[in-house]
Amino acid sequence: MLSSKQQARLQAAVAHHLAERFDAAAGLYEGLRAEAPDDFQINHLFGALRHQQGRPAAALVLLEKARRKMPRSAPTLMCLGLALSALGRHEEAEKALGACLTLAPGDAEAWSNLGAVYAVSARTEEAIAAFRRAIGLKPASAQAWMGLGSVLQASGRSGEAVECQDRALAIEPASTKARFARAQALLALSRPDEALADFDAHLALRPNHHQARSFRLFLLNYSDRFSREEILAEHLAYGRAVEAEAGPSRRRLANDPEPGRRLRVAFLSPDLRGHSVAYFIEPLLAHLDRTQFEIVLYHDHYCVDPTSERLKRGAALWRNFSGWADGAVEDAIRADAPDVLVDLAGHTGFNRLELYARRLAPVQINYLGYPATTGLKAMDYRLTDAVADPVGETDHLHTESLLRFAPTAWAYAAPPEAPAPALSPGLRGEAVTFGSFNALSKLSPSTLEVWRDLLAAAPEARLVIKSSGLDPERFGRRLAAAGLPLGRIDLLGMTPDVAAHLACYARMDVALDPFPYNGTTTTCEALWMGVPVVTLAGDRHIARVGASLLTAIGRPEWVAQSREEYIRIAVSLARDTAGRRELRTGLRPALLATPLLDHAGQAARFGAAVRSSWRDWCGRKATTAGERLSVLS
Repeated sequence: MLSSKQQARLQAAVAHHLAERFDAAAGLYEGLRAEAPDDFQINHLFGALRHQQGRPAAALVLLEKARRKMPRSAPTLMCLGLALSALGRHEEAEKALGACLTLAPGDAEAWSNLGAVYAVSARTEEAIAAFRRAIGLKPASAQAWMGLGSVLQASGRSGEAVECQDRALAIEPASTKARFARAQALLALSRPDEALADFDAHLALRPNHHQARSFRLFLLNYSDRFSREEILAEHLAYGRAVEAEAGPSRRRLANDPEPGRRLRVAFLSPDLRGHSVAYFIEPLLAHLDRTQFEIVLYHDHYCVDPTSERLKRGAALWRNFSGWADGAVEDAIRADAPDVLVDLAGHTGFNRLELYARRLAPVQINYLGYPATTGLKAMDYRLTDAVADPVGETDHLHTESLLRFAPTAWAYAAPPEAPAPALSPGLRGEAVTFGSFNALSKLSPSTLEVWRDLLAAAPEARLVIKSSGLDPERFGRRLAAAGLPLGRIDLLGMTPDVAAHLACYARMDVALDPFPYNGTTTTCEALWMGVPVVTLAGDRHIARVGASLLTAIGRPEWVAQSREEYIRIAVSLARDTAGRRELRTGLRPALLATPLLDHAGQAARFGAAVRSSWRDWCGRKATTAGERLSVLS
C-alpha cells in the first residue's frame, strides 16, 4: 500500500506522463519503484511509459511484473501486447491482445491494436476486420480510422485510405499521425503537391517528427520548383537535427580492424521483396564472393514473397524487422556486429535513418534506393557512378563520400517472365507512339510542357501513359491544363502481373524519360522490350540516372542536354522506322554485353568498393590507435 506522499508523487508522475513530459514522469516512476518494487500500478504505468518512449524491452519487464500481480488486468494485457509487437514477437502480442479482448470485448482501442499486429504480420483481411470492429464499437475513434486507412493504403487502396484519414482528421483535426498517413496515401495517388502541403502542416505542429521530415525530403525530389542547393539545405537540416538528438555514440564497436579478412556485410531495406530495389540488388548479391563476404539481410516490411524467399536463401542471416521499435532493431544489429551496413532505403518509405546516426557499424553506406544524400554525417559513403555524379560536380551535394564504383551504378535483372518484344504501333503501320510507364508523381510540370511541345513537333504521333493509381478523369484534367491534346493520348491503368505489364511496351515506339526525377526500372524495362529511351541530363543525380543507364549500354546519342535536343532526338527516333525495327529485335541481345547486365562484373566491382571502404576505416583506426600511443609514450 502506497503512503499518502507516495500517492501524491504517483499523481504527479501521471500528470507528467499525460502531458508527454516523459523524462520527468520516468524519474518519478523510477524513484517510486525503488521504494515499492512490487506495486501493480507503478509497474503498469512505468511499463506503458517505457513503451511510449520506444523502449519495449524495458517495458516488457515492467508489464510482466504488473501482470503477475494482476493477471486479469485488461489494460496491462493490452500494453503487454504492444510491447511484444514492438519487439517483433507478433504471435505473443496477438495472444496478449486476445486475452485483453476476452476480458474487455468492447474495447475499441484493443481491437485497433490487434488490427495493427495483424497488419505487420501480413494478415491484411484480418487487420481490416479488426479495425472495422473498432469503428463499429467507437465510430469516433481516430485511431481506428487511421489504422484502417494505413492498411488499406498498404493494400494498394490509396483512394479509400485518403477517405479514412479524412475521417480521422475530422475527429481529431490536430492529429499529426493522420495527416502524415494521408500525405503518404496522396503520394501513392501521385498527388505530390497535396502530399507536400500535408507534410508542411504536419511539421508545423510536430517540427521534430523526423520520420515525417524524412518523407517530406523524398517528396522534394519530385518537384521541379527547388534548386539542388535548396534540396541539399533541407537534407542538411534534417541530418543536424537527427544527429544532435542521437548524440555521440557511447557504444564501442568491437569489429576487428583487419583489412583483408572476410567481412560481414548487412543490408537493411523495406524492399527485399517484389520491388524495384530488389530487382537491382538481387543480381549483385547472387554473384558476391562468399569467400570474401558474409551476407546479412534485414528486411523491414511485413510482405514476404517469392523474391524475399530467394534472397533469404542466399543470406547467412535473415531478420525481418517489420513492426519492431527502433530500439529493438538497434539492439539486434549491434548484437550481429556487421562490419559494413548498407542502407537501401534513404528517405523512402519507413526508413531507419535515425539509427544510422547512432553508428551501428564501422562503415555505413547508402546505395540504390534513394537518389540523393541522406544528410547524415554518420553515413560514410554513397555508391554511384561518374555519369550520374560527375566528378567534382555533385560531391558538394552530399554528406557522404561518393564511391563511383562502376561504369553504371545499377545491375539490372530482367524478369524471367518477360515476353519477347512485339511490333510497336509505328512498325504495324499505325501512328508512331511515344510513351511513359513511370509513376505519375514523376511527371512534373516541366516534363508535361516538353511533351506538349513534342506532340506539336510530331503532329502525327500519339502518347501512351501507364501508371498505378491513374485516375483518367483527374489526370486528364491535369494534362488538359498543361495544354496536351487529350484526343491523342491513351491512359492505361494497372495490369495483373509483370508479364502483362511488359507486354504493354508493344504499345509504344519511343519511351520518354521524365525529369527531374528520371525513371530507373521503367527505363531498363523499355530497353529490354526493344524500345529506345530519350532522357534529359540534369544537374543532380536524380536527373542523370537516365544518362547513366543509356551511356552504359552504348547509347549516349539518346541523352539530351537541353529540352530542344530532347524533342529533336525523340522526333528523329520516331521517324527512323528502319532503325526502330532493328532495335526492336536487336536491343535485348545487345544489352547482355553491357555493364548493366554484367552481373558478375558489377558484383565484383561492388565488392571491391566495399573492401575499399573497409580498408579506409582500418587505416583510420590504426592512425587513431597510433596517435593514442604517441600521447601515452
